[in-house]
Amino acid sequence: MSTESHARPSRINWKREWSGPLIALLAVVIIFAVLRPSTFLTWENFRSITDQATIPLILAMGSTFVILAGCIDLSIEGVMATAALTYVLLSMNSVNTHDLGLAAPVIAILAGVVLGWATGIVHTMFRVPSFMVSLGIWFIGLGIATVLYGDAVPQLTGHMSKAWASSTPLGFSNAFVVAVVFVVLAKWLSNHTTFGRYTYAIGADEHIAKLNGVAVARYKVLIFTFAGFCSAFAGVIGASRLGVGIVDVGSGQLFQTIAAVVIGGTFLSGGRGGVLNSACGVLLVVVITNGLILMGVSPVLQRAVSGLVIVAAVVVTGLNHRSRLRIVK
Repeated sequence: MSTESHARPSRINWKREWSGPLIALLAVVIIFAVLRPSTFLTWENFRSITDQATIPLILAMGSTFVILAGCIDLSIEGVMATAALTYVLLSMNSVNTHDLGLAAPVIAILAGVVLGWATGIVHTMFRVPSFMVSLGIWFIGLGIATVLYGDAVPQLTGHMSKAWASSTPLGFSNAFVVAVVFVVLAKWLSNHTTFGRYTYAIGADEHIAKLNGVAVARYKVLIFTFAGFCSAFAGVIGASRLGVGIVDVGSGQLFQTIAAVVIGGTFLSGGRGGVLNSACGVLLVVVITNGLILMGVSPVLQRAVSGLVIVAAVVVTGLNHRSRLRIVK
């Protein structure tokens, strides 16, 4: 059997795998619509949900490929911090005279790409678990951002750099439109490129992928580089929304992103799941959080509910396959 046929699930299986998270999402929407119709079923709340989902959607696209390959990326918050500070300090801001225009976000995103590339290089060349490498890159990114931060809070002073992410010329924020574009791009990469097919193959069985001629190390580096690109783009959007460059711009995003990917049905062991799964998972997490807030549930209980949903999702997604496992690590 060829690598490509082994790597890509059939159209029927693909629909079945992401229809579960979609049904769960619709069920949660119906529940909150019944419990809080006057506040949940409003255009303002719908806009709020899309705004809350923007950054997690972008991050989830990168994390989906990493997890599909059987790896993990913990560097999200560090890469976001580096990209955010780089973007602000190279744009028109309150602490220096730099104003590189459109070059500022490009350079900021390239910084994230380099960090993602470094994660992949160390992981593949020195055979260090992706968990440990990405954890180190996380703190390296935070360290770079802390140095860039300096002694004063850098604030964006240019109108375009502050306003573009939150502007709503199409009824939704520009940032959410960008997030949708990321989902479409990731779906295209997943279904119609060698990069996507080999990602599935590596996650399904890295040894078999090598025997079939897949350059596993090269594609792992590309996967982590793409994840760094997504994290950096999210950092730029976060900084534009806030109007300032802060080190903790990505605080809490790591947990939410990985939780959304897992809840969507992408296996942490790799090889199963996909982009639409993760998109549904992001929306499910955001809608649950939004609904709990509207119901007046305390933040402590919100975290408890999120944890319960994650555990349930992990159990359910692997239920049909767990009986074939001889060892559970």
